[in-house]
Amino acid sequence: MGRESFNLWKTVADRFAPLVFLLVLIVVLSTSTGGFASWTNLLNVARQHAIIIVLAIGQTMVMISGGIDLSVGSVMALAGVVVGVTSGLLPFGFCVVLGLLVGGVCGLINGVVTTKARVPAFIATLGMMGMARGVGLVLSGGVSISLPPFVTEWTAAHSFFLAVLFIVLMLVVAFGAHVVLAWTSLGRHNYAVGGNREAARLSGINIDRHLVTVFTINGFIAGLAGMMMLGYITVADPTAGEGYELDSVAAAVIGGTSLFGGRGSVGGTVVGGFILAVLRNGCDLRNISEHWQRFVVGLMTVVAVFYDRIRRRE
Repeated sequence: MGRESFNLWKTVADRFAPLVFLLVLIVVLSTSTGGFASWTNLLNVARQHAIIIVLAIGQTMVMISGGIDLSVGSVMALAGVVVGVTSGLLPFGFCVVLGLLVGGVCGLINGVVTTKARVPAFIATLGMMGMARGVGLVLSGGVSISLPPFVTEWTAAHSFFLAVLFIVLMLVVAFGAHVVLAWTSLGRHNYAVGGNREAARLSGINIDRHLVTVFTINGFIAGLAGMMMLGYITVADPTAGEGYELDSVAAAVIGGTSLFGGRGSVGGTVVGGFILAVLRNGCDLRNISEHWQRFVVGLMTVVAVFYDRIRRRE
């Protein structure tokens, strides 16, 4: 009974440790940092980091399958550039759909290269990161593209509504991904493929088709993040999203997703994303250098991966 109790407490600690850490961090910053607990600041934090959390949700699905996608930041920027380039030629709604499709196509290419060409996901998506960024820079001429006036005027006049919209989109993506992972055959197959690919193959799962599907979904999510970025900065910037791929991985890992596949949850990733958001906002309010913020995020990621290694070994 003692051993069973220990295992139960260990499981609870594994599952809720990120949430407890987030709550403690919020309490500490609320009591020690002026302005942190204000409604305006908290809403701004959620708006600024909703994009990264959306990217991290797609990244979580890929990581659970045993892969990784280093191209999400560049694909996000490319989707935005496509909208900016075509916005003067086509109805804006159609441009947005085109941007989402561009994200999905990039994800599809990642999946096909990974499965059919047998290129490791790390290398395939690293290549896509460079190619998507390069195409974005070529299409835009290396400069930011202004959106139609009615878009910038609307975002300027409805900044509060836009912040709420970002939060709603983040929650919708999170709920949708949770439903897929928890209650559908695609989700069950995803955990199976990430946990033991050979066993999944022997059980009848089409590994290649599954991975192509997961990478394509992740591409669409990156495209959606690109549309959100357009609303946030009100221009199509080909350099947008630099470093977001690492932030998305960090949010997923800190939230409990394993870099080795087969383990993770959308809820944990959302919590991990908010840990990064709250930590960075607290550092900004206390005038702590961004360089030290990057150091802390990197350290937290390494510690989380190290703990995952120990957990898997046990």
